[in-house]
Amino acid sequence: MFSFFRKPLEMPTAETALPGRSTPIPHHQPHRVFGLPLDQVPEGTEVAVFGLGCFWGAERLFWRIRGVRSTAAGYAGGFTPNPTYEEVCSGRTGHNEVVWVAFDPVLVSYEALVAAFFEAHDPTQGMRQGNDVGTQYRSGLYPTNAAQREVALRLRGQYDTRLRAAGYPPITTEVVDDVVFHFAEPYHQQYLEENPDGYCGLRGTGVSCAG
Repeated sequence: MFSFFRKPLEMPTAETALPGRSTPIPHHQPHRVFGLPLDQVPEGTEVAVFGLGCFWGAERLFWRIRGVRSTAAGYAGGFTPNPTYEEVCSGRTGHNEVVWVAFDPVLVSYEALVAAFFEAHDPTQGMRQGNDVGTQYRSGLYPTNAAQREVALRLRGQYDTRLRAAGYPPITTEVVDDVVFHFAEPYHQQYLEENPDGYCGLRGTGVSCAG
């Protein structure tokens, strides 16, 4: 997940994006932590999508939060249908590396998840997170309903005010509704459960990459 090679830092358009394919990436294996089918939305849960750099560490961040019932690594916010990892890394699909999160709103609020999102990465870096450079590492909140959108915009404004007061540049986090989520390849799913010493990438306030 290290990005030492030069990559495009501008988003493609729908016209210039790669064509992709009609068949989605297979995603029928069970979740390595929760044991559920990866594409199952547990009963009584709400879904949210977050982009905060490399999805390996980001997914582990969320599956460790009490009240989260399932997670998946994937791609969202782009133009290419059913993209592959290599295509996303080319910067020519427009997709972001994201984490799909199914959570029990009785046990954990969307607001708490957004707060964890902001504390876990630097939302002021634009098309990068640390050494990970490219459009797929941008900061993004992808609400799935109007209530989530209100919370996402409100907390983005609050964190922007706090970070500017501390001398940071403006927040670059995008808030985009109704994105299409595409599952990433099986080897990316719950990667740090399978490879606990693997690359994490999170460098936010109070966040440890230790397994």
